[in-house]
Amino acid sequence: MIDKFVRSLAEAMDGIRDGSTILMPGFGEVGAPNALLEGLIEQGATNLTLVINSAGRLRVPGRPPNAVARLIEAGRVRKVITSFVRADSVAGDWVRDGTLEAEVIPQGTLAERLRAAGAGIPAFFTPTGAGTLVAEGKEVREYNGRPCVLEEALPGDVALIEAWMADRWGNLTYRESGRNFNPIMAMAGRLTIVQAHHVCDLGQLPANHVHTPGIFVDRVLHLPVGDPVLPR
Repeated sequence: MIDKFVRSLAEAMDGIRDGSTILMPGFGEVGAPNALLEGLIEQGATNLTLVINSAGRLRVPGRPPNAVARLIEAGRVRKVITSFVRADSVAGDWVRDGTLEAEVIPQGTLAERLRAAGAGIPAFFTPTGAGTLVAEGKEVREYNGRPCVLEEALPGDVALIEAWMADRWGNLTYRESGRNFNPIMAMAGRLTIVQAHHVCDLGQLPANHVHTPGIFVDRVLHLPVGDPVLPR
């Protein structure tokens, strides 16, 4: 019987290796797998590359650093691949002093590189970034009179995913804007680990609301929150 649920955070994070590329979704804090990030801190893997939409949160007096900032402060992150690094953040400080490497790419290109990895597409051409620093060192070709930059797919060793609901096969649905980067990162990870707020029986998720099929999911940890709302 296929059952992808694990019993603990430690079991969910087991086996993540030093030097891994970690895919972490979220737009701000929305859709971010915060519990799994805490688990990554406890798990101990180091020399990590983080692929994340925004690598730095604004410092707020009296508000503790989030898990990403604490992972960076602990010296566990070698590089971030991101569309934005705030100057007034932990990541910004570490990038400025040369402790943390940063590859900053346009948000749409980041999303498409992830989607390409999940779809088995090795690379693609895009006009975004042509003629700018983004294109330095990359192949450029002209299509329909426009210069286009060759961008490679961006797979991850591990994808940490936040889902609204899951069944034991790992079929997932996301809620509203929590969907953001979660589906494409789930597909692009070689090991996909999910924190799900709710669980349901097989067949309860309508087919049109299975945003990530279970074939892309390896482990699911149930972390209850709020009231379950089945999509219709």
